[in-house]
Parts: sequence; C-alpha cells; structure tokens
Amino acid sequence: MISNQTFKPIFRPRARMLLLLGDQLIRDAGLAVFELVKNAYDADATECRVTMFNITDPKRARIIVSDGGTGMDMETVTNVWLEPGTEFRAEQCAEGRRSRHHHRLPLGEKGVGRFAAHKLGRAITLITRKAGKPEVVVEINWDQFESPKYLSEVAVNITERQPVTFTGSKHGTQIEITRLRDENWTRGKVRDLYRAINSICSPFDKPEDFKAHLLLDPPSEWIEGLLDIPKVLKLSLFRASGRISGNQLVYDYRFVPLHEMDKKIKGRERDGVATKLMSVYPEKKALDLSSLDGIGEVKFDFHIFDREPSVLELSTSDKSGLKKFLDQNGGVRVYRDGMRVFDFGEPGNDWLDLGGRRVNVPARRISNNVIIGAVSLDLISSRGLIEKTNREGFIENDAYEAFRQAVLFAITQIEAERTIDKLRLRQQYSRQKKKEPVVEELSGLRIQLEKKGLVVELGGYLDRIERQFVDVRDRLLTAAGSGLTLTVVVHEVEKIIKELVLAVKQGADKAKLTALVEHLAQMVDGLSFFARKSGNAKENAVILIRQALFNTEFRLKAHNIKAINGADYGNPDFSVKCARRLIIATLMNLIDNAIYWLDNKGSPNRQIYLGTTMEPDGKPSIVIADNGSGFIDPPEYLVEPFFSRKPDGMGLGLHIASEIMKIHKGRLLFPEVGELALPRQFTGAIVALQFPQAK
Repeated sequence: MISNQTFKPIFRPRARMLLLLGDQLIRDAGLAVFELVKNAYDADATECRVTMFNITDPKRARIIVSDGGTGMDMETVTNVWLEPGTEFRAEQCAEGRRSRHHHRLPLGEKGVGRFAAHKLGRAITLITRKAGKPEVVVEINWDQFESPKYLSEVAVNITERQPVTFTGSKHGTQIEITRLRDENWTRGKVRDLYRAINSICSPFDKPEDFKAHLLLDPPSEWIEGLLDIPKVLKLSLFRASGRISGNQLVYDYRFVPLHEMDKKIKGRERDGVATKLMSVYPEKKALDLSSLDGIGEVKFDFHIFDREPSVLELSTSDKSGLKKFLDQNGGVRVYRDGMRVFDFGEPGNDWLDLGGRRVNVPARRISNNVIIGAVSLDLISSRGLIEKTNREGFIENDAYEAFRQAVLFAITQIEAERTIDKLRLRQQYSRQKKKEPVVEELSGLRIQLEKKGLVVELGGYLDRIERQFVDVRDRLLTAAGSGLTLTVVVHEVEKIIKELVLAVKQGADKAKLTALVEHLAQMVDGLSFFARKSGNAKENAVILIRQALFNTEFRLKAHNIKAINGADYGNPDFSVKCARRLIIATLMNLIDNAIYWLDNKGSPNRQIYLGTTMEPDGKPSIVIADNGSGFIDPPEYLVEPFFSRKPDGMGLGLHIASEIMKIHKGRLLFPEVGELALPRQFTGAIVALQFPQAK
C-alpha cells in the first residue's frame, strides 16, 4: 500500500541549458553585438568599441567589446552577472533609479544579454573593474557546458587582481571572445555588422552621450566608403516629423527639392497639421492611445526618397551606393530613449506591412526601401509595449496593435502629402514612362483635374478606378494562384523552339536534339501542371542550373556569350523543394534577359554566370549575373508588370520570376555589386532566386 507522501524535488538544469538559451534568444551576430553594446549603455559608458582582430584568419580571429562604464566588482560579478534571469536591472528600472553620470534608465532587464557572447565564440574572457576596486577576470569555456553535468557542477574561473587592463583611475568592462563560431566572416557579413552597430542609436533622437563603433584590426577596406545616415538624410526629398498623443496626430511636412531643382520646382511646407487619430484597417475608426496603459507619446521622423533614375542622377554621383544603402537600411525603426528596439526595420521585418499596402496603388504608397524612419518612445511611459525575450519586436498585445495602427495612420497622412509633390516632380523629371495602359492615362487625367481644381471632388473616383483596374489586371495576370498564364507557357515554348532551330542549323548530335525535344514536350505537357497546386519535389540547385544552361547552350553560342557555371568553381550544392519546370523556365528567362542587354553592350568579351550562394541572409540562392551595364531602375519598378526598357518588351519577365519565387515561399533579389562573392568581372546585372531555409 502506498502512503500519502509529499515530495519537494527541485529543478536541476543541465549545463547545456545555457547554450540552448543562447541559441534561442540571440538570433545572429548583429543581435549578439547589439546586446553587448546595450550592456555598455546600461553601464553608463559614453562609448562602446567593437574591435574585430584578424577576422579573415579563423585560427587568430577574436572580437573585443570594451567600454569605459561603471564596471563591476567581485560582488556584482558573482551575484548579478553570473545569475541568468536576475531582476537587478528590472528592479532598477521599475524604481526609476537612473545612472549616476548620464541619468539613464537600463534597457536590459531580463538578465539574459550575457548569452550574446556565447553566440559569437566558444570562449570568453571578461575583464572588469569598478572605480577604486581590484580588477575581476572571468574566464568561460562554453565547451564545458556541452557535458552532461548539471549546471551547478560546471565551474567558472574568476580571479581578482591588481589592475592590468584598467589601470590608474580607469574603470569599465572588456569582453574578449575567441574561437569564433563563425569561421567565415565575409566582407558582406562585416559590413552588415557595421550597419547594425551604426543603427543602435537613433539618427534623430540619439543620446548625445553615447556612441558605438566597429573597428577592424588590421584595418581593411571592407568598411570603407559606406554611406552614413547624416549624409543620406540630406538627399531625401520628402520629410516629416510629428507626435501622436492620445487621439491626435500633429505633424510638420517638408518637400525639399535638391539645389539643382530650384529653377524648375519649388519646395512646399506644412506646419502643425493636426488631425484625429484613426485606425487604418480592417476598418477606419477612431483611435485613442490614452485609452490603453503603457504607450505614452509617440514621436516620429520620416525621411522619404525618390528612386526615379533621373532624380537619383541629381541627388548623388554614387547612385548605386545610395540605392544599396536604402535597400539595406530602409524601413521604420523603433527606439526607446534613443536606443534601438530590435528587430523593427530589419530587412524582412515589414512590421507595418508597407509592402503589402503597395499592391493596389503602388505609385501612392511608400515601401521600406524609400524611407528611413524612426519612431521614438519614452522608456517609462511605454512599459505596456513589452519586448519579446528573443528580441524580435514587441509582444503582440492590444497596446502593440494600437501603437502599430497609430504609426501606420501617420504614414498614410505623409503619403498623401508626398503624392502632391511627387506628381509635380514626375512632370519635370521622369524620363521613363511605364508601358502600362490605363494607369498612365489616369495619372494624366488626375493632373488635369488638379489644374482645374477638381481633384478633391473627383479624385476619389479616379483612385477607385485605378485600384479596381490594378486588381482586375493582377487577377488576370495570375492564374489559379500559380502566378502563371498561358502567355508564360507560350513564351517559354518559343524559346525552346528557337533553341531547336539553332541546334539543327549548327549540326547538333542526336542526343542534344532529343534532349531539347523532350524538354519541349515537358513544357507543353506543363499546361496541365500549371493548373495544379501540387507537383513540387526536391531538386538539386546544381542540376537546375546545368539544365538551364543546357537548354540555352546554342543561343549563348549564337550570341558569342561565354557561360560560367559556379559549380565548376566549388559553389556549394543544396536541395530545394520546387516545381522543376518553373525554376528552369525562370532561369532561362533571366538568361534571355542577360543575352539581350549584353548584346546592347557590344563588348567582345561578354559573359554570364550561374551559381549558388548562401550569402543573402544565409538562405540558399541561385545567382545569375553578367558583365554588362547593370540595372538602372529600382527593384520595385523591375518586378512590376508591363514595366520594360526593351522597345518590344512586354514587361512581364521579372514580374513572372518574382511571382514564381513567391509561390515557392522565396524571393527574387537584386543584389548590388560587391554584396555577393562573385568572380570579379561580373559587375553588371545580378539577380538571385532566394529559397526558404531548408527545415
């Protein structure tokens, strides 16, 4: 018989739990460094320096993060730093205890930021000193935590010594990270980290008493020539700032033409525009932030750019650099007390759904790659907006949804102001007319109505007509959710037939002709495939590339273009779940584009490259590049239907390629020169088919 007994066992975490927490809580190197820099801010430092030593040599590479903050003594190290989940900072913030010198409230309050160092390397040495105290040295070998031991059984080496690093009256903290986990720090990764560090402080409302820097030792050109925020902001044409408080939005707006535009177009200003706050969707209704606890006053600063090629030419001599900067740094970020809240505004985090809103009226809506925006919150009054433990934004509670709706409403007001000036700008400077019927005529009609003073009365009708037309057009363009129509199939069949004709004329052998005929049969047979939603299978990227090059071999030879297969140079292979015919057809379409523009270049040494990479965001991608003159239009123009610079082009190729990648839950990317590790001669157009990370 079992007697009733009460047992009170305790949790006994294994040592490896710390490693699991670090992997889950800290997403990547950029976020890891952000956590370490944030610790320096909380320690009342005026500066935090992140130095990467010998970063191209895996055996000698190390990272040192140092600051001149308050530092720690032995008691703080053992009772706070070595206690994950401590409420030391949370209590400090709740009680409103500000730092001694710069009167800061702590940003970190969950006690888990120390795992950031583990994300970067397998060993760390922490050296810290509080004013007037001995130096404390902590050494951690994270490999020890891989053992089956319990957490309490893994010792951490701590020594107290006379100051060696922080001598004299110096104090602060230095963390040296060695045996780096990422042994392949590329130029692109370092530049991404540089941009992440430079985005930690708000460009508009930054704490003047704190700065963060990234240094390379030995010095490298990898981080030279990068545009910085202050310089870029001067090139924005549309600017707005304001505040959201309670149920009211108040903003100032400026249209600031470039100096070279003064004679043709005048600036415009609106100050102190006030309007009642409204939610944007699913329906418009009154919104009052004061009805929810923990949001407080919301301030914003928006700088919006114009990527029309003729405008870019007036803006800067480094058009490519500006576009790349906006692609990588554009978006609306969130700051508390001037310090960033991750990961709002990061590539891929469209927290305001700016991309989705552009579907129906692209000309009137802004996208992430044309805006540098900051939304500023007060740390104390915005406590209802709770950061997720994994640092991926706020918990999606009622306060967050109201905050998001309020910011989006502010953006819609600024978009309306911008539309007025954008139309005037296009009249003077747009050199490229989209080959798209109806929408262009509606734009012209809208301008005439504005001249007659009738746009207020009739503009709503035009907006509805344009929206309905675009919707119908896109529905007809997109068949059965697959993104393809009969036009696409005909287009691809024509290519194979042309290839067959060339093969026959050049005396191709029977095997080659048989392979081309079989591919043609597959394409025609694909008419029924396109109507089905199934049919995906695992395919090797290298095989897809080889097949696309095989199918276009004779056309490339006829145009005297050399094709380089990255697989021959050691490109990694990977498998993706995809519709084989669609991906091969997309690759052939991109090759066809490259052939056309390389022909226009007229160079005797014309080349095209197909390869694989994991560089864009660490996701598997197939890259197509050439050594031509490259794209001159923004990506959002390139993928729009009916936009083409070819005299007889339909403007559907890249749009279809984009739709095909969406079907595969991937993206069509347009990397800038230097962003990917390609053979150095490929400085023209670069397109990447990025697939989702394999699970």
